Amino acid sequence: MDASGSHDANRAYYNAFSEGYESHRGDNDPGGYHDLLDELEAGYVERFGRDGEVLEVGCGTGLVLSRIERFARRAQGVDLSPGMLERARARGLSVVEGSATELPFENESFDVTCSFKVLAHIPDIEKALSEMARVTRPGGTVVAEFYNPLSFRGLAKRLAPAGRVAEGTHEDRVFTRFDTPLDIRRLVPDGMSIVGSRGIRIATPAARLMRIPVARTVFRGAERALCDSPLRFFAGFFVVAMRRAR
Repeated sequence: MDASGSHDANRAYYNAFSEGYESHRGDNDPGGYHDLLDELEAGYVERFGRDGEVLEVGCGTGLVLSRIERFARRAQGVDLSPGMLERARARGLSVVEGSATELPFENESFDVTCSFKVLAHIPDIEKALSEMARVTRPGGTVVAEFYNPLSFRGLAKRLAPAGRVAEGTHEDRVFTRFDTPLDIRRLVPDGMSIVGSRGIRIATPAARLMRIPVARTVFRGAERALCDSPLRFFAGFFVVAMRRAR
């Protein structure tokens, strides 16, 4: 396994990751760190996708997609990893296997196309964003999440050793990029314009702190209060909404 960012390398990484992906997510840690991220991500999509047709690119095991399904007329997922998709299908979600750089959907198929914690692992991020724009209808929205180096999380990732995701597999086995909010403006596909942004993980210096009940309450409240504030530009996960021209 390597960190080249190739389809095969990423598929192998996420297939390995899928085995224990939800050990600290979903029903195994309700109200925890990842639960909060899912809540804030899906909540932002809801602003643009309520009662619409929504595609999540890189849906994984379906934790965010299952939230989207609650407010969307149609919720569709696509992912590169069969291991992840197996768990998403077990949730009863509509998902297919496919690559972010070659989405298996017709032009202008969705009102909203979103992606979380995926684009940062794609070397040809411009192609992925162009594909997301292609399958989004005129007047529709692309909601894309980036890893921000100007954050507590960005600092931790630079200084701390790579985390373990499965037996013999660590985070440094997958290609990872960081883009500042200024960098992102240069990645916006032709025919699209930024119409909003949200910051996720602004105040929380380390995810493990949210395993402490009192800290969990404090940080959950802080993240909810700050996600749409000017401090969003210093969030570990910077989410941008881009509108496609009519």
